[in-house]
Amino acid sequence: MGIAARGELSAHVLEGLAAPPGTLRPNPAVGVGDPLGDDDLQLALYLCYELHYRGLPGVDEHWEWDPGLLGFRALLEASFEAALREAAPSVAPVAPDGVPAALRELAEQDAEPSLSRHLERQATREQFEEFVAHRSAYQLKEADPHTFALPRLTGGPKAAMVEIQADEYGGGNPARMHSALFASTMSALGLDATYGAYVDRIPGVSLAIVNLMSLFALHRRLRGALVGQLALFEMTSSLPNRRYANGLRRLGCDTPEATGFYDEHVEADAVHENIAAHDLAGGLARDEPEVADDIVFGARALDALDARAAAYVLSAWEQGKSSLLAPAAAALPA
Repeated sequence: MGIAARGELSAHVLEGLAAPPGTLRPNPAVGVGDPLGDDDLQLALYLCYELHYRGLPGVDEHWEWDPGLLGFRALLEASFEAALREAAPSVAPVAPDGVPAALRELAEQDAEPSLSRHLERQATREQFEEFVAHRSAYQLKEADPHTFALPRLTGGPKAAMVEIQADEYGGGNPARMHSALFASTMSALGLDATYGAYVDRIPGVSLAIVNLMSLFALHRRLRGALVGQLALFEMTSSLPNRRYANGLRRLGCDTPEATGFYDEHVEADAVHENIAAHDLAGGLARDEPEVADDIVFGARALDALDARAAAYVLSAWEQGKSSLLAPAAAALPA
C-alpha cells in the first residue's frame, strides 16, 4: 500500500491487511498515553475505517467485515472514545429545546490559537500547502461520513441532512462536488490530488478529526454525536473559509481553481448554518430527547480536536518546522 507503520498498532493492521482475511494474529495491547494525538493509534484506526469508504490499494475487500479486524478496531475505538469524553466532558444535561443555543454558544467562542487568521495574514506558500495536505484526508471524501446518518434519521432531521448533503455533493453536478472542488485547489497548488496521497504524512492530531467523524458515523448509537459534529462544523465554517480564500489571494493564487472550494463554502455554509442548528440538530433533539446530550458532545469533541490540531500545526511553524511527518511535496506512491 505504500503506507509505513508508526508503531505496533498500525503495524498489526498493515500486516493483517497484506494477508488473506481471517488470518489476523492475536491483538497487541492498546494502551497509549494520548489517544487523541497518538500517531500509531490514529493511523491504525484510520486504516480500519477506510475499508468502509473506498478501500485500500491491494487489500482484499472481505477485510471490511472481518470479525478479527472489527474486534481490534473496537479496542482502538474504546481508547479513542474514552479520551474524547474526557477531553469534551458534559458540563450539565442539555434540555432538548436548548440544543441550538448550546451549539450557538460553542460556535461563538473565539478559537485560540487561530489557524485561519495565520493562513489569511502571514502563512507562507509552503505552510498553506501543508494545511491543504492536512485537510485532504477528509476533504477529498467530504460529506461521505455524514451520509451514513441518513438511514438512522427520520422526518425533519432526515430532510435537513439531505438538504445539506445535496449541496455538499454539488447538487447533482460532479464538477461542483465539494470533494472535486478541493481536488482542484490541491492541483492549483501543485499538490497531488489523488485520494489518500498524503495519509502517510498526516500526523495523528489531524487524522483524529477524520476518525472522529467515522467513529460517530459507523455507530448508530452515536448518531446524535455525528449530527452535533456536523452542525458545529457548518455553523463555524463560513468565516474561516473566507480567511483561507483571502490567504490564497494574498499569496497570488487568485484563480477559481485555487479559491473555488473556499469561496463555495463561504456561501454554502452560511445557508447551512440555520438548517444545521435548528432543523437538523434541534429537530433531532426534539424527536429523540435521549440523544440531546450526545449532540452537544459531538460538537464539543470536534471543537477540542480542532483546537489541538491548530495548536500542533502553529507550534511546528513557529519553530520553523514542517507540521507534516514529511514535506507536503512527498506523496504516497500509487
